[in-house]
Amino acid sequence: MKALVTGGAGFIGSYLAERLLKDGNKVVVVDNLSTGSLKNIESFEKHPTFDFVEGDIRNVELMEPLAERSDVVFHLAAAVGVKLIVEEPVHTIETNIVGTEVVLEAANKFGRKILIASSSEVYGKNEAVPFGEDDDIVFGSTRMSRWSYACSKAIDEFLGLAFYRQYGLGVAIGRFFNTIGPRQTGRYGMVVPRFVQRALKNEPVSIYGTGRQRRCFCYVADVVDAIIGLMDCEQAAGKVYNIGSAEEISIEALADKIIEMTGSKSKKEFVPYEVAYGRPIEDMMRRVPNLARIKETIGWEPTTILTEALQEIITSEKLRIKNVKTIT
Repeated sequence: MKALVTGGAGFIGSYLAERLLKDGNKVVVVDNLSTGSLKNIESFEKHPTFDFVEGDIRNVELMEPLAERSDVVFHLAAAVGVKLIVEEPVHTIETNIVGTEVVLEAANKFGRKILIASSSEVYGKNEAVPFGEDDDIVFGSTRMSRWSYACSKAIDEFLGLAFYRQYGLGVAIGRFFNTIGPRQTGRYGMVVPRFVQRALKNEPVSIYGTGRQRRCFCYVADVVDAIIGLMDCEQAAGKVYNIGSAEEISIEALADKIIEMTGSKSKKEFVPYEVAYGRPIEDMMRRVPNLARIKETIGWEPTTILTEALQEIITSEKLRIKNVKTIT
């Protein structure tokens, strides 16, 4: 199989590309490196069936030939992270909506099955936990730039399902909940790498808001299993699937767990959203997926518990720090 992975130098995309190569596929990654990194693909960039193309998914002249030479398209490229979304809302909207439209048009032109990565942010302020894929979505005011990301990903889903209904294009959509693992950066506000990095340095662990927000964190290898499983399943086309863990934890409890697991002397500090992001931010108190649909369709459920995932991240970060010290 020849697979095209947009955003393949990003966190999840790089793990997907690596797994596809291990499974014997040919892989082309396209990434503009705005949030992705060449470091994420350095372990397999010289693989004989791997190619990397630096470029923007909004470029039609770039994407059409890449889609033509591929059998399937995994569309993971997106603007991600609350910090980036707040700071660059225009970039967020244009990348997510225009980029997805271009990728879908290219896939449709050559009849290539496509999986679109969406987000649990689509559920917005809905409080009907656990979230089911057909539940209503509830967004806040357009004054709050945070909702621009949720709206843009919802439009991506509408576009994908429209291509399925109108043209018969094989489109499956995965709504990713909080995905974690080594290679993830805290640069754009991702909570786990941020906590781990601070804990290992014995620096204050900054908790945004009250810390009572509850989330479910899913290990990236499990997420990749789900992505590939959905792409391989003909019955998955035309539907949306939650991809995440149902193991729920508060952000403060997450900080406590990481401090304990790292043996850190760090103290917790609570930072108001206005201070953390420079403006007010609306947040959701609970975000938990209903996984019944994906389990019924492809038999998938996560196998890595949170403690195991955190240990992998901590071990990886310790090794990174050691290597940096050795170089310097």
